[in-house]
Amino acid sequence: MNRRLVGLLAAFCLLSACTEEPVDKIEPIARPRGEPITAAPPAQAPTPPAPVDPSKVLLRWKLDAPTAFQLTLSAPGAAPSAAPEPTPPAASKKKTRVKKSRKRAASPTPEESASAQSVTFFLLRGSTPTEGALPFALIPETPAGETQQGTMSERGFVLEGLSGAARNLAVMVLELPADPVGPGTAWPLTTDLVNVSDLPSGFRLKDTRQKSEVKLTALTPTAEGEQVATLEYELFESVSGQQGRTKRTKRGHSHEHENTPVSVKKSARGRSAAAKAPESLPTFSAEVRVIGRGEFLVKAGRWRSWEATITTRTDGLTLPGMPAGERVLRLTPVEPVPAELLQRQAKK
Repeated sequence: MNRRLVGLLAAFCLLSACTEEPVDKIEPIARPRGEPITAAPPAQAPTPPAPVDPSKVLLRWKLDAPTAFQLTLSAPGAAPSAAPEPTPPAASKKKTRVKKSRKRAASPTPEESASAQSVTFFLLRGSTPTEGALPFALIPETPAGETQQGTMSERGFVLEGLSGAARNLAVMVLELPADPVGPGTAWPLTTDLVNVSDLPSGFRLKDTRQKSEVKLTALTPTAEGEQVATLEYELFESVSGQQGRTKRTKRGHSHEHENTPVSVKKSARGRSAAAKAPESLPTFSAEVRVIGRGEFLVKAGRWRSWEATITTRTDGLTLPGMPAGERVLRLTPVEPVPAELLQRQAKK
């Protein structure tokens, strides 16, 4: 009997020990009576990226290797310069004088030299960008010419370097749109064709007009899997105003007019009265117009061809680096890049 009682007590102790709840157990708070049961909100799905418009392309320079272009600025229809003639044998002094006079007559005038500038190379070096900037250089063809350096972004926006007419040329052939574009999309360029700070001192600006538009007119696939973007350029800028007169110095008064005839005195008084009357100052103006067309290889990230006509008209004004008349700006790829051009650039 005692053994059975002890066994029952031991079994009861074991059973109570197994069913005892832990001390650190956290119990849920009971829901108040009458409150509706609400389901937990579903997890928010990540926002999908905006769909890419297949009719638009992103134009960017891809400079994984050195790239060079021949940049030519010449008069319309200008023939390439002929090679120098060999030196003739000794001749009489009379013939030499005749040849020298002919050579002087055939030499170009300053206006002709300005309208047909020397050929230059536009080199884009394939290197690692420095803080998002790609280096480029405008290298003259003549060894004695001065190389101009600059940096640009991947879309060809000139960040640093160049100024004046050289910067305008770089902007026209380098700058691409910031956003994806499709047929019919238009955007402006950051050109400054007529810089007001280059106008003569004392010039009073009366009116200025400007138009800057580049339009993507076509996207054409090629058999090689490339895509050609055709861009058309229409740039225009004009200024007009008046040139202020300089102050006249006072002249000393002379008493010699006392013995001057009466007719001469009357004419002198008439001239002085006319000088005091207000005069209308002449109006001077200048305008620059650019009409161009280029074909950009979308996948290769470079120009296949680019050409524009620059027309400058001036009336009493002179624009530095922009002579009056019509000139043709042409950009032609140079493949492969000449070794001497790379060596010359490496020495800079």
